[in-house]
Amino acid sequence: MKKQWLKLFAGVISFVLVLTACGGAKEEQKAAEGKQNEELPPVELVWNFPLSAIPQDLATVQEAVNKITKEKINATVKMQAHTFADYNQKMNTIVASGEKYDVAWVANWNWDYLQNQSKGAFLELDDLIQQNAPDLLKSMPDFVWDAAKIQGKIYAIPNYQTVTKKEGFVIQKRFADKYKLDVSSIKKFEDIEPFLKQIKEGESQDVVPFLNDKSGRFSLMYQSQGLEAINNVVGVELQNPDKPINLFETPQYKHYLDVMRDWYTKGYINENAATLKNKNDIIKTGNAAVQFHNVLKPGGEVEAKAANGGNDVIYVPITDAYASTGTVITTMQSISKNSKNPERAMMFINLLNTDKELYNTISYGVEGKHYKKVSDNVVQINKDGGYAPNANWVFGNTFNAYLVEGMDPSVMEQTKKENETAQKSPLMGFKFDNTPVMAEIANLVTVIDEHLPGLDTGTVDPNTNLKVFQDKLKQAGIDKVIEEMAKQIEAWKQTK
Repeated sequence: MKKQWLKLFAGVISFVLVLTACGGAKEEQKAAEGKQNEELPPVELVWNFPLSAIPQDLATVQEAVNKITKEKINATVKMQAHTFADYNQKMNTIVASGEKYDVAWVANWNWDYLQNQSKGAFLELDDLIQQNAPDLLKSMPDFVWDAAKIQGKIYAIPNYQTVTKKEGFVIQKRFADKYKLDVSSIKKFEDIEPFLKQIKEGESQDVVPFLNDKSGRFSLMYQSQGLEAINNVVGVELQNPDKPINLFETPQYKHYLDVMRDWYTKGYINENAATLKNKNDIIKTGNAAVQFHNVLKPGGEVEAKAANGGNDVIYVPITDAYASTGTVITTMQSISKNSKNPERAMMFINLLNTDKELYNTISYGVEGKHYKKVSDNVVQINKDGGYAPNANWVFGNTFNAYLVEGMDPSVMEQTKKENETAQKSPLMGFKFDNTPVMAEIANLVTVIDEHLPGLDTGTVDPNTNLKVFQDKLKQAGIDKVIEEMAKQIEAWKQTK
């Protein structure tokens, strides 16, 4: 009996010692992290990024974000949200005025990555990544990093998400059901016309059969037209990727314009398309029956439903998944060349890509106020909570996100599979250095801004206006740009 008691006593003592050791180890780890944090002086980072609309309760989320960043990197973050429509102009003003900021979202379609890097707006990040975010490199495939590099250097961190494009239609399900749309009949973009006619004839004037805006839809249709853009004027035919061409002199562009003009005159396209700056103003009302998009990603219907006033949508793709330099650099985070705290800014970007608590707080807000958990990894968004950005892809690595209720649980695996198996562009990694032709590029942008909205939306007749547009592109120096691009493609091929 005495021996048994002594064994029991010894066991209890051992268990207590183990608990004490574990507790001590955790305390030591916490103390070490705290000490490391204390060694970093407190700083405030300014982060600029775009959203469809600025959330009403951004301040609450910013407070929650700062609790996390303060603990982990001893930094607070000022979240400066702008609308997508205003972002390019806002950021140009911020940079030109010398206004302080540390981190800014950048892309190839809004506040252009290549253009602003050539102006010296961004810090080179290779050393900062190695020193402050070594795990970041392992979080994305090599081809993603290759696509992000400019002349072998990284100037922005991709927000890893679907890095492919798949072109096609986003259609509100209620209209597809009502008019018994046969989605199997839609192989080309013009095949949607009979459906647009039904909507025009059967719905109120508030409903837009085919939504368009001042940017047009041609730039979203390149793959289905056998083209790939290298910048906003010059691209290649996929069957002949070594020879750059003027995208606006292709038969495909003329065909697109003829179709858009026909649809516009029939009333299928919104009358204000050529002047519409923010198409989300119409989308959120639920009155956009059909849209064309080039990123029909797995599970995207849930996000699209939220954007379309809560109306269910269906995706009707007309291409397979395709990956190019352009599909990778569609959403990134850069660090200002003038940042006073570049190391801390890189630590923050690292957290956006590796810390699930921070990423989901920024993506969905505060639990219990802006969303509630349905299960461990599934959330239900509170539409009246004041924070529903519906834009995980703007913030960081989307594979760290909770699933939104109604989303297929396999969506993450589907996305990774598409990323890995998508057809890769023969020009993957190539980026055009526009330094030798910066004056011509600036002139071309001016011409595009003047003529493209009217043409691409069908508002003006291409039979009388396309030639004027093409002539002005010639005068602005497009041939010189094409010549320089051909030379750079040839040089790039020699390095592969």
